[in-house]
Amino acid sequence: MTTVPRTVPLAPELEVSQWFGEPTPLESLRGRVVLIEAFQMLCPGCIRYGLPQAQKVRRMFPRVAVVGLHTVFEHHEVTGPDALEVFLHEFGIHFPVAVDRQDDHTLPATMRRYGLEGTPTTLVIDKTGRLRFVHLGQVDDLALGVLLGQLLTEEPAPDGPPPD
Repeated sequence: MTTVPRTVPLAPELEVSQWFGEPTPLESLRGRVVLIEAFQMLCPGCIRYGLPQAQKVRRMFPRVAVVGLHTVFEHHEVTGPDALEVFLHEFGIHFPVAVDRQDDHTLPATMRRYGLEGTPTTLVIDKTGRLRFVHLGQVDDLALGVLLGQLLTEEPAPDGPPPD
């Protein structure tokens, strides 16, 4: 598990075409640790690991803001808003879910912006809005819990240039 240093720039805003649940731009979450679970509804790893883990984090870490990012890069014709709404209901997803904006590129906008390679991908942003963790695939529950605990207790880094 690799974490990112605290001196990285602010995490870019999600490029969203639609929200399910309360719209939750990252800027509105500054001051909180944020977990973003990037998923596709037809991704077996997302259904088995990513989304259940995000739901666990939401239950076990109430001070962590959990946001879903439905980022579709295949099977566009069967993964539209109506299907996603049913999926979220059937799987009991009760955190806000952003739909990654499609444009003229093969990959959706936020997926490109963050350099994501696929789904499930777990991203963790610290209280100051900096991206501190990105992982494609299954994340160990205990390792993620330790990281979240560290970020929840971490004092924000002072503003200014990164140390040499």
